[in-house]
Amino acid sequence: MGKKALEGIRVLDFSQLLAGPYATQMLGDLGAEIIKIERTGTGDQYRGMTFFARYIKDKQSPLFMAWNRNKRSLAANLRNEDVKKIIYDMVKEADVVVENFRPGVMDRLGYGYEKLKEINPRIVYASNSGYGPTGPYVKRPGQDMLVQGMVGLASMTGRKDWAPHPLGTTLPDVLSGLHMVYGILAALLSCQRTGEGQHVEVDLMRSTMALESQALMTLLNMDVDWERPASGIGHPFQSAPFGMYACEDGYISIAIMGNTFHVLVEVLEAPELMKYDDPDIRFEKRDEVFFAIEAVTKTKPVDYWVEKMLERDIWVAKVEEIDNIDQNPQVQHMHAITEYQHGQVGKIRCVAPAVTLSNTPAAIEMAPPLVGEHTREILKEFHVDDALVEKLFAEGALSEDHGNGKGETCH
Repeated sequence: MGKKALEGIRVLDFSQLLAGPYATQMLGDLGAEIIKIERTGTGDQYRGMTFFARYIKDKQSPLFMAWNRNKRSLAANLRNEDVKKIIYDMVKEADVVVENFRPGVMDRLGYGYEKLKEINPRIVYASNSGYGPTGPYVKRPGQDMLVQGMVGLASMTGRKDWAPHPLGTTLPDVLSGLHMVYGILAALLSCQRTGEGQHVEVDLMRSTMALESQALMTLLNMDVDWERPASGIGHPFQSAPFGMYACEDGYISIAIMGNTFHVLVEVLEAPELMKYDDPDIRFEKRDEVFFAIEAVTKTKPVDYWVEKMLERDIWVAKVEEIDNIDQNPQVQHMHAITEYQHGQVGKIRCVAPAVTLSNTPAAIEMAPPLVGEHTREILKEFHVDDALVEKLFAEGALSEDHGNGKGETCH
């Protein structure tokens, strides 16, 4: 495999949980060197969190493993003065620092942007928080579901008689990770031109509001009233038939917008529905229209309707259960699910990198590390005195864990 797109970029990653680690994982997939700096012993908080109260082969958290491939781990006590000097020396040779502590924490520890900029003026320093670095919410916990509720995303999700409904995935965290990556890449490009680094600041609140841009553009500039539909309409501002419909053996999504309602009526072979062939009616009576359509779709299986509708170029798809996603023929064709070997738990299946680069492809080359798995290796590369390293290990200021063997190279 040839040179990677971000080969030669060195990232010191102080982040934990989801948003920051997702950002650094994406950078690592593209070839950046990611040094994950964790607390001694327990490491990233996500190592101790999981779904279903279970761990992969009783050893590794799937939550941690989802966001931490292509990284090496250095476990250290950041408050130790000798460790601090080592980190400062590492900053001199780094290109990027990433952190997602609450605002002020890194400054108190001695690793804030202003301090590290003195050490390396070219450093790109990326911070991810819940609500930005200042303001009335700065001390509040910044967590994904809390933000979903705070910015109105939950209020737009679900049916009329439901309480505000959180999404089935951690969208604000992922969105802020994506925003962090594009901010880091832009700052690196700027640094190439000017020789100066800068502070990239991203937060869950603004990242999620960016997702809501079309809804907010509507509400901020138009005098409209809205409420969630009582049926399965797919968006609280949309008309029927835009939504998800029950069939004989499952569900389909129908994403018709504009003036093609008559085509759907023809496919459904339900001419009585033509009384709704008016966009105003389809909004004002959208729940009535939805249930009238669903009464027809329930009479036939999913595959029947998908085939018939696709023949007429109606936007339709089967609604899949998430645990069947690896059986989807398009997912298989794109190799969107891949696998690698982990030294402690064996074969791991995961989502492959989502970006395709023709000349410098992304790749999974390292399994998620154990806590401090690479501590000695990393410090040796930075020429830290062996005697000092042994002293810090003896004091507990550094730690390492190789489990049942080092993580193997991934394929």
